[in-house]
Parts: sequence; structure tokens; C-alpha cells
Amino acid sequence: MLDVFNTNAFNTVSMTAAIEKAPYMPSRIGKLGLFKVKGISTLSVAVEETQGKLSLLLNKARGTMPITMPPKTRKVRTFPVFHFPANDAVMADEVQGVRSFGSEDALESVTAKVNEKLADMRQSMELTHEWLRIGAITGNVLDGDASTVLYNLFTEFNLTQTNVNFTFTSGTFSVRGAVLTVIRAMEDALGMTSYTGITAICGDAFFDALIAHASVAGAYEKWQVGTSQIPMSMRDPNEQREGFTFAGVEWINYRGTIGGSRFVATDKCRFFPTGVNDLFHAYFAPAPFVETVNTIGKPIYAKQEVMRFDVGVELHANSSPLLICTRPQVLVQGTAN
Repeated sequence: MLDVFNTNAFNTVSMTAAIEKAPYMPSRIGKLGLFKVKGISTLSVAVEETQGKLSLLLNKARGTMPITMPPKTRKVRTFPVFHFPANDAVMADEVQGVRSFGSEDALESVTAKVNEKLADMRQSMELTHEWLRIGAITGNVLDGDASTVLYNLFTEFNLTQTNVNFTFTSGTFSVRGAVLTVIRAMEDALGMTSYTGITAICGDAFFDALIAHASVAGAYEKWQVGTSQIPMSMRDPNEQREGFTFAGVEWINYRGTIGGSRFVATDKCRFFPTGVNDLFHAYFAPAPFVETVNTIGKPIYAKQEVMRFDVGVELHANSSPLLICTRPQVLVQGTAN
């Protein structure tokens, strides 16, 4: 029965195409379209930093030769791509009894079972990619155990992240004032680079305190009235707390956990500018297969191999991504206290 795996339907190209088409749960950060996706043929990415210095000029007598302008410094940092593999299997007993021996239904029944497994593997890969997007937005990319640091952008670039306290419990606290501090910090980091907006990804406690604040509650209530005009059948249940705009910032109460760990800490908020060219990148390297050597990488690959004695087939999927923010100084953290 398992001779069907020797057909073209189960080669690496077909398997990879199948996992790319498999349905998956949409991810909120992925849907924002922040990351410029690019396949690469290497196993690392070099990021070059050019730090130009601006200085005020002093008044000099006409004909006096000015001091030479300081040169721009250039630094190159190399980041290796990471590798996330996943394995599963389709056992002969899983498709036993769905056809008569020797019939031509084997390919259809086994393909259905393989696609079911691929869909599960794809969802795990997409969840991992979303986790890495969050890491790039926070500036600290963690492994799937939610504790091992893969790379910290502030350490790599020798920077200190700006943190703005949102003292919601204080009667004199101004949300707009705190937001203005965030905006100024971003604009200082961006310099002459333009941006189109600011998004804030909030943990639960931060978001709850925000919308309960006296200066925000009214605006949030009006937003709720506006969204209530949309029929329930047309609403995405995952987006009921997303897209609220106040003080020039789009506030999103992010839902997401991995291994019991929240994607965004409950008392934190992560601010980042939107519309900045080349700010966020998602690179994908080729899989470690013979047939993919020196090819342009894809986000996800899949492959299969028949087990000993034809008792089943092993399924393998992997992804080799690097998701990064090229200007971590613009990433501002907000803390509710």
C-alpha cells in the first residue's frame, strides 16, 4: 500500500507545496504586514550600521578653514539564521481499512492523512514565526522555551531600550503626556526618517488599565459603539480588542501564549513605528536538504521518508528564519504601574 509514496505526489517539491497551502490560524502581527519577507541562499545575514553624527557649526571669520566634519562610522553585525524542525508520521494502521487491497484509492486516502498532519505542522511553524515576530518587536528574541535568548538586539547594538512608565493609578497621570514621550523617543531614534503611524501591542493588564483611565474611557466607549455597527457574523473574534486608536497610537490587546508563557507580558506594552522602510525583515534560508543547497529559501519545507519494513512514513518539516528589526532604538517599552 505504501508504494504510493514513490509517486511524484510525495517528492520534496510537492510536499513543500502542500504544506504551503495547508490552512493555518492567522497571526495578528503577521497580518500587520510589517516584515519584508525575503528568501536567501546563505545561512546568515549581515546588518550594516552607519552612524552619522550631526553637529552645530561655529561662527568663523571669512576665509577661515573650518574643522573637518567627523567621518561616519560603519559597523557590520552578522546574525545566523535559526532552524526549527518538526517531525510526525503516518502509520499504515492509520489508513487501514479505507480501501480494498490493490485498489487505486490508496493515494487519495493517504494524501488526506498526510495533508492533515501537514496542516498541524504548518500551524506549529506559523506559531513559531509569530513568536519570532514578537521577539523582533520587543528587541529580545527567545527560543520556543520562552527563556533561552537567541539574540538581544539592544545587546548586539550596544543600546539601552527606552522605557516609559504609565502610572495609571496616579490621579494626575496623563496618558497623552506619556504617549508624547514615546513619540519623541522614536522620532529622536528615527532622525530624518519618516513614518506613518505608531502601533502599541499591549498585555492584558496594561490594556485594561488604559481603557479604564478617565481620559481614555470615553474614546474607547465611542470606538465600541462604532464597531458594534458591524454584524456579529462579520466580526473576527480574535480582533475585538484590536485597532483602537487614541492619542495617535493604535492600541492592540494582543492574544497569544506559547508553553504557558504570554507573547506579551501582562503589564507591558510594546511601541513601534509603522511605515518605516526596511525596519523589519524576515529572512528565510534554504532547508538542509541536498536538493535545496544554494537555492533561495522558502518559509517552510516538508519532506517524507518510508520507515523500515514499510510500517509507515515519517514526515519532516522545517523552517530556517531570521526575523529582525534593523533599528532597535525605535522600539519603546511601556510599563503599567
